[in-house]
Formats: sequence, structure tokens, C-alpha cells
Amino acid sequence: MAFALRKHDSEFESQPIADINVTPLVDVMLVLLIVFMVAAPLMTAGIPVDLPKTQAKQLNDQQPPIVVSVDANGVYFVDKRETVGTDGLLVVLRENSENNKDRRIHVRADKSVAYGKVAEAMGVINAAGYVKVALVSEGIANGSGARAASAAQ
Repeated sequence: MAFALRKHDSEFESQPIADINVTPLVDVMLVLLIVFMVAAPLMTAGIPVDLPKTQAKQLNDQQPPIVVSVDANGVYFVDKRETVGTDGLLVVLRENSENNKDRRIHVRADKSVAYGKVAEAMGVINAAGYVKVALVSEGIANGSGARAASAAQ
């Protein structure tokens, strides 16, 4: 604990100063912070293990979505490949998805296309057994033009 110094020789006040010295506290906290920053990566590394090699397929969720587009004339495209009607749409969709019904499918349509044409495409895709179908639109909330997909099942 610290004491006040005399102002003059005649005055002597022996009142303790009630302020806490925080410098040692800050020093200790910085040392602890550095210790934890160094020790944290070592704790997450775990035990070194030599993993076996397998011939398992890649997970389906890591594949990019298949994009089905409807242009202003109502023509269907699957990943920039033009199709002929809804029958051609399903044929190309099966080829691109390798008949995997769990692949994600994003449906994009020109804003001048009639709603019925978009609904028809989504209905055909859903009736074929594809369950992960989403509509893609332009985002206007932040003005960045980011794409947003909304689930439609």
C-alpha cells in the first residue's frame, strides 16, 4: 500500500492512497493471453494418425448445383446447354446429375418469362424425383447484386 508524501515539513498526512496499481494486473493478463494463444493450436491438433486410403466417392454436397435457366423466349437451358421442351430438360438433367436425385438444382428465369413457364419447369423437376430445388433471384437489399437462393420444395 502506498502513502502520500509530505507537502511541507510542517504538514504530515499519513493517509493511504486508495488507488489500485493496475500495471501488474495488465502484465499478468498479457502473459496469460500469450500462453493461451500459443497453447490453443496445440490442443486442437489432436493425436497424429496415419489415415488409411479408401476408394470412397466424393460426398454429394460438395458438388456445385445444377443450374436450370429459362430465357426470355421460354427456352430451357441446363448449365448453358439448350434443351428441347420439358422432356429434353429431364434428359439433360439426368445426364448432368448422373441420376442422383439429391443434387441441388437452382432454377433461374428471366423476369419477363411468364410465371407458368417457371412453375412448369419446377413441377417437372420435382415430379422427376429431385427434392433440392431452389429459385435464384438478384438481391437488392444491399445493392451489391448478390444472388439469393430460396428453397422451394
